[in-house]
Amino acid sequence: MDPRPPHPALRGALLALLAALLFGASTPLLQRWGREVGSFATAALLYAGAALAGALLRQPVRSEARLRRGDAPRLLAMALFGAAIGPVALTWGLQHTAAGGASLMLTLEAVFTALLARLWYHETMDGRVMAAMALLTAGGMALVLDRAGVGGGQVVGLLAVLAATAAWGVDNALSRPLAERDPGQVVLAKGALGALATATLALALGEPPPPWRAALALALVGAAGYGLSLRCYLLAQRAFGAARTASVFATAPFIGALGAWALGDRSGTPWLAGAAALMAAGIALHLAERHEHEHEHEAGEHEHAHRHDDGHHDHRHDPMPVGAHSHAHGHAPLRHRHAHVPDPHHAHRH
Repeated sequence: MDPRPPHPALRGALLALLAALLFGASTPLLQRWGREVGSFATAALLYAGAALAGALLRQPVRSEARLRRGDAPRLLAMALFGAAIGPVALTWGLQHTAAGGASLMLTLEAVFTALLARLWYHETMDGRVMAAMALLTAGGMALVLDRAGVGGGQVVGLLAVLAATAAWGVDNALSRPLAERDPGQVVLAKGALGALATATLALALGEPPPPWRAALALALVGAAGYGLSLRCYLLAQRAFGAARTASVFATAPFIGALGAWALGDRSGTPWLAGAAALMAAGIALHLAERHEHEHEHEAGEHEHAHRHDDGHHDHRHDPMPVGAHSHAHGHAPLRHRHAHVPDPHHAHRH
């Protein structure tokens, strides 16, 4: 009996959906509690909460691979784009445009991530995936046209949210090689670096101290919407690659828009509904993808959490461990055929 699952993307999709739920719910809460707080102070509080969540979610050494000294430059770049530029741009944009449209604009993060995953890691992007990206982009253009009818200030705010999606797209692509490391440790390192950088900038620019209620609320939003969400996102990337994780994560804006409506934002228009329809079609098209062909695995050695019932890890232990565990191990050359996604064992070219 083949130990490989018939639907290898299912676990990754569920993890990405959970990440989307946590992050999407954070957007309207961020707009509510960040109104009277400076952009850099808001980002610092969000990532301080994320760092705390990462510290609580770290796994034992036997279960997950540790971060290495060589990962430091990548973590610094992730903190710059994902924990500084992204949250600051989003916070400023939310202060200058409606939460519903801003939430849906975040869907374009998937486009930037998928394009970078293709460019940097050669992840597969067939006609179905390209069509999905085109629908998501068209939805983003519809949002800009919607805000253009309201006023120039709204468009500028929406473009700031667009800049945040581009920054997070770079962050997502940079994080892909770290998907094999302990995600709690990655969240802790990124959150701490981001909080330190943005808090320093908030002090340097003279932003006033936030009210304690807002500070506590933003830290809690950061712990769930940025910390726990990022952990799930990294595990999803490990399961089925950066581009597909981003596409499933693109459901987050719809969750955010629904949350904004529940909190009283009634700024919906026909343009907004059209954008939502285009983006929903793009997500559905991308999730319907199935990829199977004969492929070859080259010999190699690496370290990451793995099991011995997945069809790729047949090395021996004495005694054999039960469940997932982590250690350095090698792979012999292998050629076979099965349904797969661009996880760390299926990064072959097409």
